[in-house]
Amino acid sequence: MNKTVRDILRSKGPEVFSIDAEATVFEALEMMADKNVGALLVTKNGKCAGMFSERDYARRVILRGLSSPKTKIAEVMTDTICFARPDQTVEECMALITEKRCRHLPVFDGDSLVGMVSIGDLVKASIAEKEFMINQLENYIRHG
Repeated sequence: MNKTVRDILRSKGPEVFSIDAEATVFEALEMMADKNVGALLVTKNGKCAGMFSERDYARRVILRGLSSPKTKIAEVMTDTICFARPDQTVEECMALITEKRCRHLPVFDGDSLVGMVSIGDLVKASIAEKEFMINQLENYIRHG
């Protein structure tokens, strides 16, 4: 049983929080705190333009001494986006996140944004899958 991104989205839902590239870092931080998320999809002219995460804030705003209320997201966002497809397995996405050193993957089905998965979602799904296998094996051994 290989869990896919589609399985994760089925349980967590398709909601993706986004912010316009012209918004301020402060507005993004407010939204992230309000929604209890670690990253936002950044849009420009209605299209996906990048990601803004807590890591971007720490490295590109705080360490550079920039002002959160004055700095635009476009100036500090990550503009190289790693993404997933609904049919990809949890293992494939874990490998992608590890290789690309990112923590969030927007999920696209063709050109349509259908959700977002985080490293936490992937780890949780991976653990659940392994626990299921362990239980199956234990039942097989007990009841052979």
